[in-house]
Amino acid sequence: MSQRPDLRQRRAVLEHEWSRWVPRLSVAGARPGGSAALRHEVTESWARSLSSVDPGRDSAPVTDGGPVHQRWTSSPLYRPVSGLAGELHSIAEDAGFVTAVTDESGTILWTCGGPTMRRRAERVNFAPGGRWDEQAMGTNALSLALRTGRPSSVFSAEHLVSALHGWVCYCAPVHGPDGRVLGVLDLSTTWDRSHPLAMSTVRTLVSTIEARLTTEVARPGRLRLTCLGSEQAAREGRPLPLRPRQLEILTLLALEPGGFSPERLRAALYGDRPVTSSTFKAEISHLRRALDGAISPRHYALTAPVSCDAADVLRALEQGDTDTALLRYGGPLLPRSEAPGVEEWRTRLEVAVREAVLASTRPEHALRYGERAPYDAEVHEHALRLLGPKDTRRAIAAGRLTTALRD
Repeated sequence: MSQRPDLRQRRAVLEHEWSRWVPRLSVAGARPGGSAALRHEVTESWARSLSSVDPGRDSAPVTDGGPVHQRWTSSPLYRPVSGLAGELHSIAEDAGFVTAVTDESGTILWTCGGPTMRRRAERVNFAPGGRWDEQAMGTNALSLALRTGRPSSVFSAEHLVSALHGWVCYCAPVHGPDGRVLGVLDLSTTWDRSHPLAMSTVRTLVSTIEARLTTEVARPGRLRLTCLGSEQAAREGRPLPLRPRQLEILTLLALEPGGFSPERLRAALYGDRPVTSSTFKAEISHLRRALDGAISPRHYALTAPVSCDAADVLRALEQGDTDTALLRYGGPLLPRSEAPGVEEWRTRLEVAVREAVLASTRPEHALRYGERAPYDAEVHEHALRLLGPKDTRRAIAAGRLTTALRD
């Protein structure tokens, strides 16, 4: 009985907020379909949300886990969505939408769209790392889809948070082969650009993603190669027993998808050392068996996907994403290796990451890189130039610089 007045009070607040927006929506054509009536699923969501969410908040909170790039690359949705990335970009940019993918908790892991819409979305933290579950951001299409397991749309003032009243969102949950909800795919835009085909587009895209997830189940487990600061290959989280030379071969093949001629790969591994052809071929054969035959003969190249932290860093740098590059850069490439090809790639990576840090105007980049480069005075000086005079982090950069100059 004690909850009834509270629920009535929440309902009154809800109706008051809605009444403020109905005249404006009516002028603009109201919700697509012409109805300005408050839907039952929306009122129920508002009633649940008002206990934890302030309708006046200006943006979604950031997930407690911090940067989500690693969560995204390890998500079961990463591969099927990446395979559709070109189509998703085209749809979002051509129609003036922002596309987002969340995990099962409602945290956004990936977005795409034109620069104007992405900037608008970022103002409310509709961006990687933003939390859009009901408890964090109240009534919205993402939270409804996650809660109900069904496609959902939320239009303008149906959103609990007033900062979202200029938006319309269409989304559908993505189910894994076992029926579990893995996340949602969302298309969002300003309410005046709402389109009757948006929901059917979302449904079609989700069906494609779910079909690809089913196909992935039938494939062998994907191999993950860690070669920055450490040396390990793993399949489905289980270490793959490879000798150091085989890890060198795998790293070189992962970094050069075009592959190697036998002569060039042999030189990259051994340089001028006198190594017999049979020894070289035996290493290739052992690695091929460990990878279930995923190395082409004659011209050596990988024939199955291998995710690699060094390749992730290079990809991030190409995209101008210094944040992700530093997150993935765990240290020198195969630090114990003396193979000429590995040493060349090690230098290329170190130089590329360092130059990106020195070109950045964000002190966080220089501070983070400085942890791994304690004797790089130029990096510490760069950090000091970027840090404000009252920034307490100056002490960290100054201490590192003193140590570097002393030694």
